[in-house]
Amino acid sequence: MSKPPTVSSTAEDVPCCTPMAFERIPAEMSGTLAQAFKALGDPIRLQLMSMIASAPGGEICVCDLTPAFTVSGTTISHHLKVLREAGLVDAERRASWVYYRPRPALMRQLSALLAVDQPANA
Repeated sequence: MSKPPTVSSTAEDVPCCTPMAFERIPAEMSGTLAQAFKALGDPIRLQLMSMIASAPGGEICVCDLTPAFTVSGTTISHHLKVLREAGLVDAERRASWVYYRPRPALMRQLSALLAVDQPANA
């Protein structure tokens, strides 16, 4: 398995931003956030992300993800790689299987960015 995602540490260490309905997105965050949104822009990746994020116990084996789709295992692997590179999931190999878990910090940032309610600190 390849190394963890190539997303900058900024995505994990710094609270994102005020919702874009109230303030411009900081330039230093726009690349990371755009990469995550782009990754989620594919229907299969969005479904995979949903399955990973809602998995009991906080993680799911690729062996449980692949049968849920009509595309090949190779295609599922590609989509999972895109999610990893976007910083949305982490992966861990255990014997012959890979287990995926969500990276909640980036998911919270995406959620906060899309909020339409007035931010609490405003």
